[in-house]
Amino acid sequence: MKQIEKFTFGMGDRFAHEGKAQLKAVVEAKKLGINVIPVWNKSNREHTIVGSKPDSVLVEAKEAVAAHNWTEDFHVDADHINLSNVDGFLAASDFYTIDVADYVGKGASQEDVGALLNEHASLVGSIEIPGLSYALTVTEEDVKQAADKFLAAVREAAKIYRYIAEKKGAENIIAEVSVDETDIPQTPVELLLILAMLAKEEVPVQTIAPKFTGRFNKGVDYVGDLAQFEKEFDEDLCVLSYAVKAFGLPSTLKLSVHSGSDKFSIYPIINRLVKKHGAGLHVKTAGTTWLEEVIGLAEAGGDALVLAKEIYAKALEHYDDLVAPYATVLDVDASKLPTSDEVNGWSSEQYVAALRHDLDCPAYNLHFRQFIHVSFKIAAKLGDRYLQALKDNRETIERNVTLNLLDRHLKPLFA
Repeated sequence: MKQIEKFTFGMGDRFAHEGKAQLKAVVEAKKLGINVIPVWNKSNREHTIVGSKPDSVLVEAKEAVAAHNWTEDFHVDADHINLSNVDGFLAASDFYTIDVADYVGKGASQEDVGALLNEHASLVGSIEIPGLSYALTVTEEDVKQAADKFLAAVREAAKIYRYIAEKKGAENIIAEVSVDETDIPQTPVELLLILAMLAKEEVPVQTIAPKFTGRFNKGVDYVGDLAQFEKEFDEDLCVLSYAVKAFGLPSTLKLSVHSGSDKFSIYPIINRLVKKHGAGLHVKTAGTTWLEEVIGLAEAGGDALVLAKEIYAKALEHYDDLVAPYATVLDVDASKLPTSDEVNGWSSEQYVAALRHDLDCPAYNLHFRQFIHVSFKIAAKLGDRYLQALKDNRETIERNVTLNLLDRHLKPLFA
């Protein structure tokens, strides 16, 4: 098993031009005493949309590492993979986010439930978990319900893990299991039982992404009850620490927050609780970088601003097609979106103010930002014209990419 570091930070890059600017943020953070390991990630869906291959992520990462003389480790995440697409990621990736959302709720047989109860008979009853203010009570019915909901997903995760381990060697891979794409947050009892199932299936999971309360919409701040999120995050950290000892899971096991990026209001909570527990953390920032590219183009003015406006206008023409695949992680009110004529009349300052995630700016439009977030398919269709614009406006774009990651993410999360 390849051991994951205590703090890891995921960075998505739709068009593979910002790796150096991204790593610069990590380098600058290190100068401030913030030690995180970069993880470049890109999903199969994103590769398909932009026409790239998984190997390109490793190439980009190595170029960034060489440019900054980065001597510490880095990882390349095969983001949200399954058996149907993992083969394409085997050569380039060492970090695997195993996505088994389609198998949640598939049910379990009586024999399966009985085997789980026999394997972890000590779990039924009252469990004192260090850090929790109450004893965790687990009933046989809890075990049955957890098995009905999660056992098929855990077994599929095990199947995927074993396949990757056979191809790559277990010593060369880091396994993450994602159970965040469900309707309802897992309770501490459910999380404990999921981890027990993973241990029984001999999956050396090192990061797990549970579902938390609230909305994690793409590219915008968290929407939900901050006190409830804090309670859940605190409880989950306690459960993970207990599970490591109780089930023999890797000591490096930590929470992964699939943030959809920019969940600024929960960052201070995460920072405080990670320090309180001495815990590790993995954070995925998803598509923030793509938005910073568009901001950089708009800020540059001239032809670059014209291109940013064109991307929006063409996106509006394909609104339903762009929004539909992300329906569960978007909350866009189409009536709050400006018309293409309005945007065509904007100055650089107006476009940037509407798009940049500055909650104190009166012109910030979270509906505009979410919609641009899922409109990268339009830029992909522009092909070389868009890529050339990225090259022509390097200074402005790189400044935005670096400062966004450093000031809005790394500092609040880890400082």
